[in-house]
Amino acid sequence: MKKGMELGCQAVCEVMVTPDMFAQFEGKVVHPVYSTVSMVHSMEWASRKIILPFLEDWEEGMGASVKLKHIAPAGEGSLVRVVATLVKKERNLVYTDVEAYTNNRLIGKGEVVQVILQKEEISSKIQQALEGGRK
Repeated sequence: MKKGMELGCQAVCEVMVTPDMFAQFEGKVVHPVYSTVSMVHSMEWASRKIILPFLEDWEEGMGASVKLKHIAPAGEGSLVRVVATLVKKERNLVYTDVEAYTNNRLIGKGEVVQVILQKEEISSKIQQALEGGRK
């Protein structure tokens, strides 16, 4: 990774809640609000935005873990603002604390961990997974 990524740096992801983000299973809406799955996606995206400027051409980040507490709902048309804050770097692991807000109300919080790997290593892992799925 390139130098310059400092603890405390932040990145933001903002999304407007739309029906495709509702909590649903097998095409049936369970709750017409911002789903936990959508919140995870937004938290991963905000966290990824922290690492992007620091990746070398031969590197890529992958999600390693997500911890999330979904605290409150956000309905259709709500603007959700997700803030990721870099809290720890350890070897090739990058840890961010994330919080999601709508109307300045905390609706979710958690942690995203990303692993930084060589693109070749990622390609190899993907190829192995594809070959293993064909057996």
